[in-house]
Amino acid sequence: MSVCCEFGACVTSAVPVDFPDNAVEADVREGLALVEAVIRETSRTEESLLTEASLHLVDAGGKRFRAMLVLLAGQFGDPQDIRLVPAAAAIELTHLATLFHDDVMDEAAIRRGHPSANSRWDNTVAILTGDFLFARASRILADLGPEAIRIQTETFARLVSGQVAETIGPRPGEDPLDHYWHVVMEKTGSLIATSGRFGAMFSGAPEEIVSRMELACEALGVAFQISDDILDISSEAGQSGKTPGTDLREGVRSLPVLHALRSAEPGDQRLRALLARGPLTDDAEHAEALALLRAHPAMKAARADLIAWTGKAREHVLALPPGPARTSFETLCDFVVERTG
Repeated sequence: MSVCCEFGACVTSAVPVDFPDNAVEADVREGLALVEAVIRETSRTEESLLTEASLHLVDAGGKRFRAMLVLLAGQFGDPQDIRLVPAAAAIELTHLATLFHDDVMDEAAIRRGHPSANSRWDNTVAILTGDFLFARASRILADLGPEAIRIQTETFARLVSGQVAETIGPRPGEDPLDHYWHVVMEKTGSLIATSGRFGAMFSGAPEEIVSRMELACEALGVAFQISDDILDISSEAGQSGKTPGTDLREGVRSLPVLHALRSAEPGDQRLRALLARGPLTDDAEHAEALALLRAHPAMKAARADLIAWTGKAREHVLALPPGPARTSFETLCDFVVERTG
């Protein structure tokens, strides 16, 4: 059985994890519905504009992937522990807050198929809304104890570090691929790692399981970003939830692009020249670069990286106690690879 048959098709279903029994599926379904209610209630305030802006992105939907990981990791302890839902909600609120700030920095006009907050209102409203959601997440975690706050601050520091590194770009002499791994682990992997950690920790699982869950989810988070990079190049319109080649058009050096730029083959000179220009705003050049990249060995190299990172995640998962929860995480590793085709 699966929670949802389409990736990101509905707010409270996260990703299509194949749960091996009804109890796990029921726990996660019920938990995600409660998380959604907490997120919506927490996004409200006496200031109507702030409420409207907060709910604007909440209403746009999303995978609730991180919340799902909290609840699934909670299966290794007591899945009915009352701390799991608020912990999952705090993780999602933190993620939502980063999206408001990301859209300002990227000058993005669209988020999840809807006008971004910064384009609908302005940068000031978007920034303050992100700050508000960060504060709401912190308030929830304060009720869960000082350890929750400490973990959140460390996670947030990693998030910011990754964002700054991405903004600045590789340092002189730094390998762009090494820089990419640093950014992905800090900006993406950190919060997903904390999702697994919170789920195991707040369900009362043993410390060994908490540590394993954190490491598994961090590797899974890196793998998920790689799969997004691959899909941005390989997917057809509408398949991945965004227009194919968006990263190329914005000048983002995703993993396939970085692998292609490392090629010394004479036949790749045209592709390297196009990719080195940065944002490809010319439609003809964008289409040419997309076609060349789709046929390039860089895509196989990126897929090999994807398999390697899911392998790291699986290694930690297989060290966990056997049962429906572990099987679900194994299936999730398979899904991250299979979603790229």
